[in-house]
Amino acid sequence: MIQVAKKILVTCALPYSNGSLHLGHILEHVQADIWVRYQRMRGNEVYFIAADDAHGTAIMLKAQKLSISPEEMIQAMNLEHQADFAGFRISHDNYYSTHSEENRQLSTLIYQRLKENDLIKSRSVFQLFDPEKSMFLPDRFVMGNCPKCCSLNQYGDNCEVCGSTYNSTDLVNPKSVVSGAIPVIRESKHFFFDLPVFSDMLHDWTRSGALQEEVSNKMQEWFQSGLQQWDISRDAPYFGFEVPEAPGKYFYVWMDAPIGYMATFKNLCKKRTEIHFDEFWDVNSNTELCHFIGKDIIYFHSLFWPAILEGSHFRKPTNIFVHGYITVNGAKMSKSRGTFIKASTYLEYLDPDCLRYYYAAKLSSRTDDIDLNLQDLVQRVNADIVNKVVNLAARSAGFINKQFNGHLAGAVLDPVLYTTFLNASTLIGEAFNNRETSCAMRNIMALADLANRYIAEQAPWVVAKQKGRAKDLQAICSMGIQLFRVLMTYLKPVLPGLAERAEEFLKTSLIWDEISKPLLSHQICPFKVLFSRIELKRVDEILHASRQKAADYPLSVEKSRFD
Repeated sequence: MIQVAKKILVTCALPYSNGSLHLGHILEHVQADIWVRYQRMRGNEVYFIAADDAHGTAIMLKAQKLSISPEEMIQAMNLEHQADFAGFRISHDNYYSTHSEENRQLSTLIYQRLKENDLIKSRSVFQLFDPEKSMFLPDRFVMGNCPKCCSLNQYGDNCEVCGSTYNSTDLVNPKSVVSGAIPVIRESKHFFFDLPVFSDMLHDWTRSGALQEEVSNKMQEWFQSGLQQWDISRDAPYFGFEVPEAPGKYFYVWMDAPIGYMATFKNLCKKRTEIHFDEFWDVNSNTELCHFIGKDIIYFHSLFWPAILEGSHFRKPTNIFVHGYITVNGAKMSKSRGTFIKASTYLEYLDPDCLRYYYAAKLSSRTDDIDLNLQDLVQRVNADIVNKVVNLAARSAGFINKQFNGHLAGAVLDPVLYTTFLNASTLIGEAFNNRETSCAMRNIMALADLANRYIAEQAPWVVAKQKGRAKDLQAICSMGIQLFRVLMTYLKPVLPGLAERAEEFLKTSLIWDEISKPLLSHQICPFKVLFSRIELKRVDEILHASRQKAADYPLSVEKSRFD
C-alpha cells in the first residue's frame, strides 16, 4: 500500500522582539525542526514558519529607551533572530514579523468577521493607570502581592507561586514597573471577544486528540471555572494595529500575534506561488496545522486561538504540541551564574549540533521540564557522537582509504546485523513521528553500541597484520561504513551539520527509504575529522561570556511577551 504524502504547516511560538534569543527559545525550535526534518525525509510536504512577536507596550518602551522608533528596533532584532536560528540550522521556510501588512489585513478581516457574527462586545473597564507616565498599565507592567496567597512581587495577571489568575486591580500594594509609581484606577472602554459562546465547541475540541492528554486535562480546569469574555483591545499609547473605526484603541498583542502565523504563511505564498493560502487555512482544509509551543502559553493557543478561528470561519489546528520549561544546571536561568545564555553566545564556542543532540536526548512528547546540564552535555556528546558514531567511521575508513583506495566491498559481510539495523527503522521512525526523540536517541545509540562491538570483535587492526586477509579486512571495514551510514541517516534530523559532512565523506545522500540498499563497490572520500571532542573549558568560557554580556540583556523578556 502506497502511503499518500501529507501536507503539513508547522509553526513555533513567536519570540518577542525586545530582546535576543536564549537557549530556552532554541529548545522549542530544535524540537520542531527535528520533527519537520524527519517528516520531510519521509516524503511529506512540510512548510515550517515562524515570526517575531513585534507589538505591545514593552516594544514601545524599549524603543523609547534606545531613542529609536519601534520599527527600527524590531527590524534589527528580526535580523538578529534570523541569524541565530540559522546558526542552529533551524530550517524555517519563512521567518517574518507580526508587524506586517499581511497581518494588519488578516487581523482586520478576522475582527470584522467576529463583529459581524456578534462576537465582539464593548464595555467600560477599570484599569491601573500610571500617573507619572500617563498610560494604562498592561498586566505585566504592574507588580504587587498576590491577592490569593499573598506572595510578593507577582505580575498583574497571574501568580507564579500559587498559579492563580486575577485582574491587575486585585493586586495588593501594586506598583508600576515602568516608573515605580503607585497606580490609580481609571475607566476606559474596551472591546471583548465573546469566548463563552464557544464553550461546548472548545470542550469537545480539547478532548479531540488535538492536545496531549495532560494538557487536555489541564484545560478542563478552565471549563469548570467558566470561560470569560476576553479583552482584545488596549489604549494608546501602544505599538500595534489600531482597531478599525476605534481611534486610540489597539489590538491586544495576543489578538494579532497568533494571526501572525497566518500572515507569515501568506507572505510565504507570495514568495512561492505554487503554495496556496486557502488550501491550508480554509475551514474545510485537508492539510495539517501543527503548533509547537511552551506550556506557559497553553491558554492562548488552546482556547482563544481555536475559538477565534472558529468564529471567523478558518480551520482550527490539527495539533498543539506542548513542551516544558528549561532549566540550566538544575536551576532557572541566572545572569549572575552565567546560565542565562544567549543563542549567539553559545554559537561562539560550540557546534550547534551538540545542543541539538542533547535536547533530542532529553525531549519527549510530554510537558516535562528539561534540564540543560552543561557538563552532562559535554560528556554525552563526546561519549555518543564522537566515541560511538564518528569513531566507527574513523576506524573503518582508515583502512579503506589507505589499503583499498576508498573502495568498499561488493557485499555486506554480516547480513543479519545489517538487517537488525534496517528493522530498527520502524521503531525509530515512530519515535521521531511521535516526538519521542529521547527514545529515538536511545535506540540509535544501542545500534551504535552493536556496531562498535562488531568492529571490536572483528579486530581489523589485527586482520591488517595477517597475510592473505586483504579481502577480509575490506569486508570488515566496509561493514563498519555501512552501519555508520545507517546510523547517520537516522541521526540526520537531529544533526544536520554532521549529516552534511557525512554525506560528503560517503559521497551519497542520506535518504531514509534507501538504507536498504547498501553502498556496494562504492568509493568514499578520504576521511576528514567529522566532529571534534568538546573540551570542558568551552563550557566555562560560555558561562564567563554570558556573565559579561548579562547587563546588555533586557530584564523581562520572558514576561513581556504577554503584554
